[in-house]
Amino acid sequence: MTGPIDLDTGVRSRIAVVTGSRAEFGLLAPVMRAVARQPGLELAVVAAGSHLVSPGLTYREVKAAFPVAASVPMQVAGRTGRAADVEALAAGVARFGRAFEGLRPGWVVVLGDRIEAFAAASAASVGGFALAHVHGGDRAEGVADEAMRHAITKLAHLHLAATAASAERIVRMGEDPARVHVVGSPAVDDLGTIPPADDARWADVGEPTAVFVMHPIGRDAETEEAGAAQVLAALTGERVLALHPNLDAGREGVLRAIEQAGGSIVVREHLPRREFVGVLKRLASSGGVVVGNSSAALIEGAVLGVPAVDVGRRQAGRERCANVVHVEAERTVAVREGVDAARRIDRASITHPYGDGRTGERIAGILAASFTAPVSLRKQCAY
Repeated sequence: MTGPIDLDTGVRSRIAVVTGSRAEFGLLAPVMRAVARQPGLELAVVAAGSHLVSPGLTYREVKAAFPVAASVPMQVAGRTGRAADVEALAAGVARFGRAFEGLRPGWVVVLGDRIEAFAAASAASVGGFALAHVHGGDRAEGVADEAMRHAITKLAHLHLAATAASAERIVRMGEDPARVHVVGSPAVDDLGTIPPADDARWADVGEPTAVFVMHPIGRDAETEEAGAAQVLAALTGERVLALHPNLDAGREGVLRAIEQAGGSIVVREHLPRREFVGVLKRLASSGGVVVGNSSAALIEGAVLGVPAVDVGRRQAGRERCANVVHVEAERTVAVREGVDAARRIDRASITHPYGDGRTGERIAGILAASFTAPVSLRKQCAY
């Protein structure tokens, strides 16, 4: 990396880590802890977006784990849809801009592809703050996820890729190879420290044979409801733990499908990270399966050896390990066949490309080194 850091003011050792959703907070927590432990760095957590939306208010979970330096409201409770996302994004850019101006961080760190990360990245880039992007270069169609993830890559000054394939993709996008680091996924970091759900917790969630985690993909609520209902129908006869979807457009439809599902089903709005991982571990050891379209089934599921059925196009293009059976259509018969196939997977054969569980430590070290090995905020296409 060449050239001096362009910032002339501010607290160069302050690292502003932005979290905007319950799922991404679970991934970023090991990074936050590593930054807080790293000599010479100061952690500043910025909680934003869906953390602040009732009734969930997972902001409390963030605040219980880390001091929160700033909060950035974006979404409005009860309002979802593409137009609502546009308004939330605009509000987020402005509010992140004010937050960063007050915090004056040496680095802003974002993860992934959601509107909270995109808003923070836009504010950092336009505001003149160094931007580091975790999990760039991945592929996942989502709602507008693929476009936003790659847009963040073009705004970022430092790329912290989860896999070698993602890092190669970043370089092929014209980013300077010297700014691209393969660090693994922080999703792996804390998995070894979390025990399987104990008997009491397992009973509380219904001793599931299947965990249903399905997020909308931006369609109207009726279409999302019909698709989710088809998937849930495929789980007839299973003991199902169903988790609420995220705040993307079409959420109401998935919720209606869950509410109207028959059979043995336990519904939870949210499981904190440790509880969710504990359930996945118990599920894996008891012959269960994850069904839906969550990245956790593809990443954490691969690391933990949990058989998974990935339904539809939300994760289209993402690296899939041997724990995953993909079903393209939201059709009951196809999903049921996928569940049966997932249960036949040889768990001993599952490998993954997501690192060795030291990603947070690597990221903190790279950020600390940037203050002694100069990094330029000037960017040019590298080819």
